[in-house]
Amino acid sequence: MLFARGRDLRLPTPDEAPPGRPAPAYEIPERHAVLGTPLQGPRPQGLEVGDFALGCFWGAERRFWQTAGVWTTVTGFQGGFTPNPVDDEIRTGLTGHAETVRVVFDPAKVSYYDLLKLFWESHDPTQGFRQGNDVGTHVRSVLFTHSPGQAAAAEASRDTYQKALSLSGHGRITTEVLPADEHPFYPARAYHQQYLDRNPSGYCGLGGTGVKLSAPSETNGERSRPTGNAPAED
Repeated sequence: MLFARGRDLRLPTPDEAPPGRPAPAYEIPERHAVLGTPLQGPRPQGLEVGDFALGCFWGAERRFWQTAGVWTTVTGFQGGFTPNPVDDEIRTGLTGHAETVRVVFDPAKVSYYDLLKLFWESHDPTQGFRQGNDVGTHVRSVLFTHSPGQAAAAEASRDTYQKALSLSGHGRITTEVLPADEHPFYPARAYHQQYLDRNPSGYCGLGGTGVKLSAPSETNGERSRPTGNAPAED
C-alpha cells in the first residue's frame, strides 16, 4: 500500500506529472504466487480482462484471486499521466494513477457482473480520494473497461448501486468509468504482487458499506448476455 505525501486532494494536470520512463524500471514475477498462472501471459483463449481500482490494491487483489473463475490477478497503476511510474512518483500524488487490480477471468465460470458486484461491495465508492484511513488520488474508485459491453454493464451497475446506497442513507458515487485502452496499465513491482499471500495479517484498508448490489433481472437477459469483451491477448 502506498501513502501519498501531503498535497491538495485533486487530480494533477499532465504538466505536473513526472516524466516517467520509456520502459519499466523493474521486472515482476513470472507467475502468480497463489494461482500459479502467468501474470502477463501467455493466456488461454476465451479469457477476458477487467481492471478495478477500489483503494488499497493489496486487499483488493486478494478478494479477486479468491474468486472462482479468476485465472490471474496483477496489481498495478492506471489512469495517470506518468509512463512506467515507480513508487516514489506515485507517493507524490502527481502521477494521476489509481492503484488497480487487473483481473483475467473465465466468463464461463464467473461473469463480469459478478466481478462488478465484488467491486461495489468491497469498498465505499462515495468517498472520493479516500478509502478508510487511506487518503489520496491513488485510492480513488475507477472501473477501466475493455469493451462497450463492459462499459454499459459498469454504468448500469453503478446506477443500480446508487439507488441501493441512497435508500441506505449513503451519498453519491464518485466512481469513474473509463476506457482501458486510453489508460495504460503499469504492473507494480514484485513487492506489491500478491502481497497479502506473503503477509496474511498485513495491512488492508478496504471496507464496504454493507449495501449489496442486486442481481440483474432474469427477465431482461442481462445474466446470460455476453459482456462483449475481447479475449485476453496471448
